[in-house]
Amino acid sequence: MKPVALAVALSTVAGTATLAADLSPPAPPPIYTPAPVLYYNWTGFYVGANLGVGSQHGSFSDPSGNTFSATNSWKFLGGGQVGGNYEFNNGVVVGGEAMFDWAPNNSNTINTTFNGLGGTPAGAASVTVNNSWLTTVTGKLGYAWDRVLVYGKGGGAWVGSSNPTFVVGGTSFSPSTNNNNYGWTVGAGVEYAFYAGLSVRLEYDYIGLTNQTFTVPAGVGGFTATDQFTGNNRSIQMLLAGINYTFH
Repeated sequence: MKPVALAVALSTVAGTATLAADLSPPAPPPIYTPAPVLYYNWTGFYVGANLGVGSQHGSFSDPSGNTFSATNSWKFLGGGQVGGNYEFNNGVVVGGEAMFDWAPNNSNTINTTFNGLGGTPAGAASVTVNNSWLTTVTGKLGYAWDRVLVYGKGGGAWVGSSNPTFVVGGTSFSPSTNNNNYGWTVGAGVEYAFYAGLSVRLEYDYIGLTNQTFTVPAGVGGFTATDQFTGNNRSIQMLLAGINYTFH
């Protein structure tokens, strides 16, 4: 029996060694590779909407020495914008934008007293100025830190408004004007992309308008001679919050 048992044991050991030799070596443990960091890209065409407030500034004067300034009260406005951005690999962003804003009931009434020189009637008077819409077309330059974009902008501006309404001695009239409401604009803002192509922004804009002249014919509103008023240092400031969707 012992020789038989020894033979069985030897054959078992030999078979185990042969099986171990046929088995592949164990696979090495997997090497962990972190997922690549994906940065937000600002390149694309976008559309959006905005809400905010605006304030107009300036003064009126005539050769008779009557001078009075516009009020600076802030008025509600809202509108939309369309544009496009291109982001370079170093984070610099360039683009362009057109923005339109409507200013409902944006009237400023200015009270003054005419001094009665040169055919201008003496006594209390008021002027009401109403700017109804604003359009700007600008170029943009900014820098992006992933989803945060800081930018500046500049270009041309156009303002739609009716002729001012003068009230002198209880008589209301609108003098004629001989030029358009246009000028230049600069602004700056910060924008944050919070989900997919959606982003929100906060922006400040300054619009500088050209001087504008208004002619009051003799015999209107108590004026005994033709008078001409000039709107000087005319400007509009806007503070806007907006939302955009970028088509990547």
